[in-house]
Amino acid sequence: MANNFDSNVTKKVMLKVAEAYESQRNLSKMVNTQMFAGEFNANTGDKVYGKRPTDYTSVRTSDGDITGQNKDIVTGQFQATVQDMITVPVEYGAVDEAINMGTDQNRFWDDIARRLVVDEELDLTAFTMAGAGLSVGTVGTGVTEWGEVAEAGALMSSTGVSKSKKWCYFVNPYSMTSLANQQRGLGVNPEVQTANQEAMIRKNFAGFDVFEATTMSSYTTGTGAGRAGTIASNPDVTYVTAKDTMQQTIAVTAFQANLVIAAGETVTIAGRNRLNLSTRQPVLDASGAPVPFTATVAQTVTLDGSGAGNLVVTGPAIFEATGAYNTVDSAPVAADVVTLGGAANTVIQPNMFWHPDAFGVVSIKMPKLHSTDTIYTSKDGLQIRCSKYSDGAANKQEVRFDIHRAYGVIDPFKAGLGFGTP
Repeated sequence: MANNFDSNVTKKVMLKVAEAYESQRNLSKMVNTQMFAGEFNANTGDKVYGKRPTDYTSVRTSDGDITGQNKDIVTGQFQATVQDMITVPVEYGAVDEAINMGTDQNRFWDDIARRLVVDEELDLTAFTMAGAGLSVGTVGTGVTEWGEVAEAGALMSSTGVSKSKKWCYFVNPYSMTSLANQQRGLGVNPEVQTANQEAMIRKNFAGFDVFEATTMSSYTTGTGAGRAGTIASNPDVTYVTAKDTMQQTIAVTAFQANLVIAAGETVTIAGRNRLNLSTRQPVLDASGAPVPFTATVAQTVTLDGSGAGNLVVTGPAIFEATGAYNTVDSAPVAADVVTLGGAANTVIQPNMFWHPDAFGVVSIKMPKLHSTDTIYTSKDGLQIRCSKYSDGAANKQEVRFDIHRAYGVIDPFKAGLGFGTP
């Protein structure tokens, strides 16, 4: 059959791929896809910024006179950064055959959509893993009990995360199997059919809708027994320094020489404990003990020959006199013990949980090619571009599918890494 160059071929193709794309999305449906909508343009470069929520301090007086009281207001911002474009190229002959001959066409469109979804969500989980500020459980231990999921919900509530939107918790398939064995008659509506709905294991448990996810990211811990060290110098614990990134640099020493510390690893600072970010009161566990402060390594780093270097972590330890933005009950200082979670030389894949407003995802406007283009926009604002074009040098006709996203961490303290307990 001769190739058919109908002018609306990209529209026909996009309708089929878009339907398959929407049905297969999972994690990307559970983040804020509107926060940065319309913000990117030719003048913004690869980053745009949004205003971070402002907190305030109250003043208690006997007569209402607040003269001379501290009324400074500090406002931070968060950024969204453009990611690499993801493209799935397809020879036009295969597309034409799928359209006109109908040979196993559903599978053809599903395979294209699946590649877009899998690559997009792998990138997303790698980003969210390094951008989550909370951690619960013992690093490297799988989640096998519903109580371990509930512990993540308790941490979210105790940290002051609002329930303005439904929280989500994602588990790998083996954790899903363990949890399913305990459900005792609980299940999902059998009529639902999208990947996101079919992945749901349990609805509204401990504040979460719990989903199975096969695109969870992982990291590998470095080789060497020295998984603990100390803070080398007092870190900057002011909000004004951390407000625009919600990251913090901690100089460390006395770790294993030349240790590689991967993005996503969990860091615990001994003696420093979490605060509720609404009340600024201590977070206590079921036994009444303070919950230790943890942070997540945001960037992979290799320490030097003496086990020293700088850790950039997400979810900073803030401690100021005003207390409006404090995240810990006391300031980390030099000589505090810093411990990395998990065993050495181990692949670790955390479960993840978050409030949808922890992260922002937006589509970047893609240039129109000298070809036939069709742009699909989902209900939540994410786009796919389909282009039919000719490669004159190669004497080929091709179709390409593109997605281009920007990701941002809006609030790292609304997201966490979930582990079980031994």
